[in-house]
Amino acid sequence: MKYYIILLFLSLSLTTFAQEVTKEGKVYEVKNEKIFLEGVDVTETLKLEERTLIFKEAALISDKMKLAEEAKLKAEQEKKEAEKVKKEEEKAKKQAEKLKKEEEKALEEKEELAEKLEKENKKAEKAQKKAEKEQKKAEKAIKKEEKLQSNFEKAESNLEKAQKKYEKLKRKGKLSPVDENKWMDKIEKLTEKVTKAKRKL
Repeated sequence: MKYYIILLFLSLSLTTFAQEVTKEGKVYEVKNEKIFLEGVDVTETLKLEERTLIFKEAALISDKMKLAEEAKLKAEQEKKEAEKVKKEEEKAKKQAEKLKKEEEKALEEKEELAEKLEKENKKAEKAQKKAEKEQKKAEKAIKKEEKLQSNFEKAESNLEKAQKKYEKLKRKGKLSPVDENKWMDKIEKLTEKVTKAKRKL
């Protein structure tokens, strides 16, 4: 639309301006359907044939000027369009580069996150293994303590039984000096066992 408005304005301006036509060494000016020679209107003094030739030549000059202006305008328009396209291409290129950088950054962040998660998983696994090891160690220690307690109680029970039996046999007078020595050795050994089991606890 803008292009056509400029073209219309140009054609109007060309018709209002004078066209110079050279004929037989004389320079004529054609303006508003009138022919001037050195500023004087000579339209009516010229022969019809001469007038027609001068008007035709003026029209040709006018057409040439129009065509030249049109070509110039078209070239300018094409130049502007080319610049616009170039700017749009540059803009698209910049956007593509920006998008590429953002994608690279996102990928980098994703990789970093994956690496971090992997490290955390390994750390968690290690901690879990350590906890399991500690639990097993604690269970083993409890079992050992229970066994020691059981051994102590058993040793204590055996000592108590042996002492009671010895006292009973002694009271009834059924012990010979040899038997008494045997019983004393047995009680001594059992007492040592109790002491050992207690120390281990």
